[in-house]
Amino acid sequence: MRQYSPDLTPPWKKPKPVPEVPAEPGLVVEEPGTGFCGAVIRCEAGTVTLEDRFGKHRVFPLEPRGFLLEGQVVTLTRPSSTTVRPTRTASGSVAVPGARARVARAGRIYVEGRHDAELVERVWGDDLRIEGVVVEYLEGVDDLPAIVADFSPGPDARLGVLVDHLVPGSKESRIAASVTSDHALVLGHPYIDIWEAVKPSSVGIQSWPRVPHGQDWKTGVCRALGWPDNTGAAWQHILSRVHSYRDLQPELLGRVEELIDFVTAPH
Repeated sequence: MRQYSPDLTPPWKKPKPVPEVPAEPGLVVEEPGTGFCGAVIRCEAGTVTLEDRFGKHRVFPLEPRGFLLEGQVVTLTRPSSTTVRPTRTASGSVAVPGARARVARAGRIYVEGRHDAELVERVWGDDLRIEGVVVEYLEGVDDLPAIVADFSPGPDARLGVLVDHLVPGSKESRIAASVTSDHALVLGHPYIDIWEAVKPSSVGIQSWPRVPHGQDWKTGVCRALGWPDNTGAAWQHILSRVHSYRDLQPELLGRVEELIDFVTAPH
């Protein structure tokens, strides 16, 4: 008959029990060994698959005390039932069913024009409502210094600004530098207009056409593509082809995400 030795480990040396948490889809945890943080999208026998905010997947073993949940060590367990993937917002964030819009913050995000505001709403609208961030538009950046001065950004009222065609040496870059501070952040993308930040493949074209200098860019695009000279109708067509962050260029995605983080950061 096999003999078993008693456990002589002192109580103070035994690991303390930790909570067991079902790995339900959408649960956000961190694997401390790698620092990878993501939402559960799949839990199978012995493994769990996490997806971070950039869509990257990692598979980890379901080991005891293997994850951090809000900074606390937990043991993930396989739930009684799983779904393949949690619901996502258009920006790629995990959706929060039934979440109510937060009361608007004092901080704001300004964009150059109505088309910019509509595109940001299209992709990040759900996230912005949960965070209580209002987006307004400027109709150009020439008046930005006066607008920033009137807004008076501070620790509890941060201001983020998204600018078109923000490249070194441009008029836009000089204006941006003049208003940037600890509480006001101006970022931009390299495209002449927000239209170009939509991937051509999403619109059904091979590429955005080059418009000769001195011509109205939007009108030139419509003519080059054989569209009617109606930039409003053209924009509605473009916007209708945007369904999620996958339809936008990464140069725009990163800037908008950074502005949202900036205006929502605890002061």
